[in-house]
Amino acid sequence: MLRETILIFLSLLFLGYADPHPNCTRTSLLVDFESEFKMVQHQLRGYLKILDDCSFRVSQFDMLSGSDVHWWGALAPDFDNLTTGFIVSDHKLNQTYANSTFVVRLMPNVTWNMIRVLAVWEVPTASDFGHVVLAESAASSPAPSPRSNEREKEGGAVHTEPTMFDNCKVLSKDLRVRWSLYPKEDSIEIGLEGATGVMNYMAFGWANPNATDSEFMVGADVAVAGFKEDGLPFVDDFFITKYSECAIDNEDGSAQGVCPDSIYVGPERVGLVNDTKLIYGQRRDGISFVRYRRPLSEVDSKYDHPVNHSANMTVIWALGKIRPPDSVQPYYLPENHGGLPFENFGHLVLNVSQHVNDCKGPLDAEDKEDQDVIIADAKVTLVVSSGPALHYPNPPNPAKVIFINKKEAPVLRVERGVPVTFSIQAGHDVVLYVTSDPIGGNATLRNQTETIYAGGPDAHGVQASPKELIWAPDRNTPDHIYYHSLYEKKMGWRVEVVDGGLSDMYNSSVVLDDQQVTFFWTLSKDSISIAARGEKKSGYLAIGFGSGMIYSYAYVGWIDDNGVGRVNTYWIDGRDASNIHPTHENLTYVRCKTENGIITMEFTRPLHPSCGRDKKPECNNIIDPSTPLKVVWAMGSRWSNDHLSERNMHSIMSSRPILVQLMRGSAEAEQDLLPVLAVHGFMMFLAWGIFLPGGILAARYLKHLKGDGWYKIHVYLQYSGLALVLLALLFAIAELRGFHASSTHVKFGIATIILACIQPVNAYFRPPKQANGEQAPFKRVIWEYVHIIIGRSAIVVGIASLFSGMKHLGFKYDLENVHELNWAMVIWFSVVALTVAYLEYREKRRIRDRIFGRGNWVLGNLEEDDSLDLLSPTRTPADKESQASARMEVQLEPLNR
Repeated sequence: MLRETILIFLSLLFLGYADPHPNCTRTSLLVDFESEFKMVQHQLRGYLKILDDCSFRVSQFDMLSGSDVHWWGALAPDFDNLTTGFIVSDHKLNQTYANSTFVVRLMPNVTWNMIRVLAVWEVPTASDFGHVVLAESAASSPAPSPRSNEREKEGGAVHTEPTMFDNCKVLSKDLRVRWSLYPKEDSIEIGLEGATGVMNYMAFGWANPNATDSEFMVGADVAVAGFKEDGLPFVDDFFITKYSECAIDNEDGSAQGVCPDSIYVGPERVGLVNDTKLIYGQRRDGISFVRYRRPLSEVDSKYDHPVNHSANMTVIWALGKIRPPDSVQPYYLPENHGGLPFENFGHLVLNVSQHVNDCKGPLDAEDKEDQDVIIADAKVTLVVSSGPALHYPNPPNPAKVIFINKKEAPVLRVERGVPVTFSIQAGHDVVLYVTSDPIGGNATLRNQTETIYAGGPDAHGVQASPKELIWAPDRNTPDHIYYHSLYEKKMGWRVEVVDGGLSDMYNSSVVLDDQQVTFFWTLSKDSISIAARGEKKSGYLAIGFGSGMIYSYAYVGWIDDNGVGRVNTYWIDGRDASNIHPTHENLTYVRCKTENGIITMEFTRPLHPSCGRDKKPECNNIIDPSTPLKVVWAMGSRWSNDHLSERNMHSIMSSRPILVQLMRGSAEAEQDLLPVLAVHGFMMFLAWGIFLPGGILAARYLKHLKGDGWYKIHVYLQYSGLALVLLALLFAIAELRGFHASSTHVKFGIATIILACIQPVNAYFRPPKQANGEQAPFKRVIWEYVHIIIGRSAIVVGIASLFSGMKHLGFKYDLENVHELNWAMVIWFSVVALTVAYLEYREKRRIRDRIFGRGNWVLGNLEEDDSLDLLSPTRTPADKESQASARMEVQLEPLNR
């Protein structure tokens, strides 16, 4: 602290003070005049002292930078005099100043008699950053008030500007507290200054003296300050009983949490326990500033803490959102501040009697623009009116300014090539025109040039007879121009002209399949802003998240019969209109427009839908920025908000989805899986149409061959078919990157594979074969029944799976030859069925001939004839006896050598 004091003293000694110039006299009555600067904007603060007839000193000067900023002289602080003022010094102030001290010399042809107001002025925009009204003598100055005299006796400075204080303490990078102490008045005036949102609160107060280090908030006496919806400041006295937002018990009416003192004492004492008194408040450059007064010791004993101004006491502070009054609570109530300690909330030990000033330079907000923004649309008329100036963004200003759509001097954002329609109802004394001049009011009257882009002497009207003005900015229109009145300066504000709108408003964009739709997006922490623009004329534009429009989450944009743009959301699970199910996604910032038949829609949605435990389809519509998003599109001639029918179906759609890499800002076409599925289907056909049926036929009709040849053929064909099935399954799963049992084909396939895999297991546990001449054991008979039934069932289900797979392939890819392929499979399996019928007939006939006809046994062949089916319904005990007798016949054949 001592080091900083020495440095400040040295800077004042060598830089801040200047002896009167030898050629400068001290004859003006303004010599030695001192005053504080009045802050208007750019967070300007400081002190002025006139040194002599041609110089003045500025000390403790803070200001945010500007462009072409000068010292400016005027005859009075009103709008007309300030805007017709003049530059008084060659000294420019285009940089940021932080607690600076310097001497400024007037121009040779300028004297103090010409100046009644000394201002810091930005010439291009005619902006007053701050000024001082000069008083020629003490006699002409206002008489000091008794309060001022008392404060002088206390040794404190008498501040004429509400933004100036004796002390300043930095609480965080976004919050400062300033104060001036008046012990004899038993009061302290506090200024809270925060770089925070316009609907946020600033809280500061004294902790409970008896609180522990971890409980500073509970029992604290704080003031909560901020701004109302109408822009007016407020401050209220709060007492904290609990770490929660203020709530009232419905049973006994007691209040708990962060509540105003008035809530605790009841309605009969509202206003009597609020010890804070609002003095001043302003909102400038994204900075909220509120000044209030509170007593030191004469406070409410229950809900306020006395402040010992000479002692070290713990103070607390916080920044956060504020909830406006409603029908239940007629107060502005702080919400949970959240955030990290010493960023959004904190505490420290403070002695208000000790001089502190560690606020080095002006507080600088990241977002300095509080003014409303209106985005022009080709189909929406902008209503231009006039009204009293309340929060004009660029003072000084006239008493009456331009309103657009009931908003005071908003920023107007337009797109090149998109016409803007104005309905001028501001009165015949307000003539609207769009100009390159930031001040307006006809620049030629100030001997300056301007370019007029729209409007002029005829652009005026009243509500009963409005004047329509249509303006279409083109590619030659500058990025920043202004709307004003032709007859009065500074009634309007800024126009922002953007290229095509979407490309500048979104961070990334890709062209979807077939080059017919452009997809735009901007990612934020918890949401994504999306826009889609068709490249050909249509009645509606739809984009879907999925591999195709079927089984996708769709967003449809169209213009209804009233000319209003709409965006609706749907879940689509089929091709018919009845399969399009409306959903209720949380879309915000929704826009849809058409330009020469080209549809453009925009919306913002959360990345993760807030559904809780609901089972609605939209609850599964989750966007993960780290994984590719499959996007498809469709266009049609007409859409409806309800009663969808076949005429609402699309006329053109994307042929394949595009994989959009949301985080990288790129896209690639999804791999065409048709060849993969074709190979999968062909392998399954080989398995279930040739190999596995062939193995069954071998076991059924080749047993009459000698040896075990039929068995080897049966096993080889069955295992080969099963290998083909498993290979085709793995091939499809690997290429499709997943396994989802959602379609009929997949369900049939699962059943088929289970049955096919059971057969080898069943064969492994086959009971032993009966000896020659013995009756088959019961287990063997049961096993043969199970083995044959499962095998034949697997073939039936496998064939059904082949046909369902062909249907699924045609449904997904809309193939024209699927019908022919189905008929080809029908013919193939019909031929197989006829072949089986023929072989079955021959087998029955062969068995019958062997039993009742000639025995044709060869000597020594005593093995049982395996061609006889154990499961044959015609097999009887008499047959067994005939077989036994047949086996005893011996045929002697001559040897022909």
